[in-house]
Amino acid sequence: MNIDHIEAFMYVVHFNSFHKAAEAMFLSQPTVSARIKTLEGELDTELFERQGRGIILTEKGKAFIPFAEQIIRTFQQGKKQLKAGSDLEEITIGANIITSQYFIPFALPLWKEKNPDLRFKFISATNEELMDKLLRKQVDIAFMKDVAHSGLQNHKTLDNSIRLVVYPGHPFQVQTELSVQTLAMEPLVFFECGAFDWNQVHKIFEVSNVEPRFEFQVNHLEVAKSLIVSGSCIGFLPYLCIKKELEEGTLVEVDVSHLIKIKQHIYLTHLNQGLEAPLLWNDILFSIQEFEQNHHPSPL
Repeated sequence: MNIDHIEAFMYVVHFNSFHKAAEAMFLSQPTVSARIKTLEGELDTELFERQGRGIILTEKGKAFIPFAEQIIRTFQQGKKQLKAGSDLEEITIGANIITSQYFIPFALPLWKEKNPDLRFKFISATNEELMDKLLRKQVDIAFMKDVAHSGLQNHKTLDNSIRLVVYPGHPFQVQTELSVQTLAMEPLVFFECGAFDWNQVHKIFEVSNVEPRFEFQVNHLEVAKSLIVSGSCIGFLPYLCIKKELEEGTLVEVDVSHLIKIKQHIYLTHLNQGLEAPLLWNDILFSIQEFEQNHHPSPL
């Protein structure tokens, strides 16, 4: 049984797609399909079933996952044992500022628990710095905004859409179909940083020819958030920084999808060559699911 075939299986499981698995492994889709087909022949069972344009794991495919993980871990441990020295294998993970504050403290302990033989090095930097570090091979993977570069691959992960939030009891909490004119009358906090493009927010006021009341201009998410929680103003903030407050009810989201939609995500980015630790993908996806379903620690 070829370890490459088992790794291909795990990549397809993680991405639920032959095409995305091929991109992550820097292989052609037919090569990945051939590896899965060979593995199925060796196991004498189907691991995936076609469902329209997508795929689903068969019951036997689901049952094979823990064995595949164990085989890969055992193989990786054997490789480490044969290498000179006893140092742990190190992986360097980078993240932009907002991901560093609100996701990484939650995820790092989970990754270490699942990968005790890995040493994790973490770097927080701007999106531009992270792209440079990836290309210089100073960072293995990075959580950042979507970037277009022929040498990099991006995978959509965390939801970081922009939401309008108010303090509990604010009149907007029960108001439907909020107008731009009504919104412009409220004191707003202007959060100035690279978390999103404020021009999109300004545009809704410009189109309606109204001047918004930007009474606070700050460059720190926690300051902007605290101003809203205190009842001093309302504001548009990225989801990652307000997730905990929305869950606890100290902030309330107001639906303004009829006025503006700012959908954005944090992407997991790496070089085209892919990763040498395929099981880490599964652990990252697991940590994202856990993060989306649970509370997370206070920011750094």
